[in-house]
Amino acid sequence: MPLNLHLFSTPGEDLRDALEACRPHLEHKSAPLVAYLPLASLSTRWQGYTESVFKGLARIETVNTETMTFAEMEDILRRAHLVYIPGGNTFLLAHRLHASQLMPYLRKKFQAGLPLVAFSAGAILCGPNILTSRDMNMVETPHFGGLNLLPFNFHAHYYDDIDKDDWLADYHVFQPNPVILLEDGAYLRVEGRKTSLARGAAWILRQGREKEALLAGDEIRV
Repeated sequence: MPLNLHLFSTPGEDLRDALEACRPHLEHKSAPLVAYLPLASLSTRWQGYTESVFKGLARIETVNTETMTFAEMEDILRRAHLVYIPGGNTFLLAHRLHASQLMPYLRKKFQAGLPLVAFSAGAILCGPNILTSRDMNMVETPHFGGLNLLPFNFHAHYYDDIDKDDWLADYHVFQPNPVILLEDGAYLRVEGRKTSLARGAAWILRQGREKEALLAGDEIRV
């Protein structure tokens, strides 16, 4: 089965955008289940809110790499109809997935067609690496590899009239892959081999070139 990814810079007011991306994958299931991976956060403060937002659409089971065995996490992901990865610190997210050995299994599930809805740190995780995140490496992780589902790196919360691109150009001194810059409100959809901007503002920065604005509906090519 092809990739089925829904990537956002932000989830929308009251998680509206993320929830609407989840809905088609859940509403016709008899007992819809969402695997919730809030691993980019040190806090559980969004747990209750997220459960309340999904109430009536799906049941949530949380994957906790600190307290669960690999078998317990695998069981949730095997039964889930969709994976939801919210934002937070990208380096913490990657560290937890690598340290728990969950990253390769998660990648295989997405490659096999398990839908993913993710925003901010969760979206950045989908690239070859997480080096284009502006987050602090507060956990001192040595693990910078992403899920490598796409040939693009990602940068969330980008604003064309405010942000400078110099440091991203520095990234291209060492790494050749393009970087997709997502403004808040942007929604990137991946269906099989096709990656396109569904709505919002986003740009692509290729090695040695000026960034280009992406147009909604157009396929994004390397």
